[in-house]
Amino acid sequence: MKKIAVPTTGGELCPHFGHCEKFAIITLSDDQIIKEEMVEPPIHQPGVYPRWLNEMGVSAIIAGGMGQKAQTLFEQNGIQVNLGVQPRPARQAVEELIKNQLETGENLCDH
Repeated sequence: MKKIAVPTTGGELCPHFGHCEKFAIITLSDDQIIKEEMVEPPIHQPGVYPRWLNEMGVSAIIAGGMGQKAQTLFEQNGIQVNLGVQPRPARQAVEELIKNQLETGENLCDH
């Protein structure tokens, strides 16, 4: 099984993971979505989200943008980072990732 995290605001992918309301945690088995849950994150401080998501068993994150330090911390926690994704429903982003159709691009974070 594999878990993918998507930071969301208003039910859609949030352009910057650090400003999200909740994380969609989507569990896959054999590239099929078997579980979706919305989880409220802890207070955002440097390094908290990568550790917290790692402890939840997340192996990838889909986000619009994040700073370089955050990218490094996610990678150090064994979490693959997919950046530059435009807002859309979390499930749609994960389905696109499964099909190798997720369009990533320029980091949407401006710091």
